[in-house]
Amino acid sequence: MNTFLSFLSIAALFALVLLPALVGAARERRIDRQLREAERARAVEPPGTAAAARPVTATRRPYAGSWART
Repeated sequence: MNTFLSFLSIAALFALVLLPALVGAARERRIDRQLREAERARAVEPPGTAAAARPVTATRRPYAGSWART
C-alpha cells in the first residue's frame, strides 16, 4: 500500500509539473492552425479583391504593465 501511495504521489507531482507545458503547447498548436487557415483563405481570394491587396499587419495591444500596479 505504501508503494502505491508513493507511486500515486509522484504521478500527481509529475502531472502538476507538466500541465502548464501541455496547456501552452496546445495553445500554440491552436494558434498555428488558425494562422494556416487564415493564410489558406487569403490565398483562395481572387487577386482583384480589396482584402487581397491589403497588406497583412499584426495588431499589438499596448503593454498594460504589471497586474500588481494600480
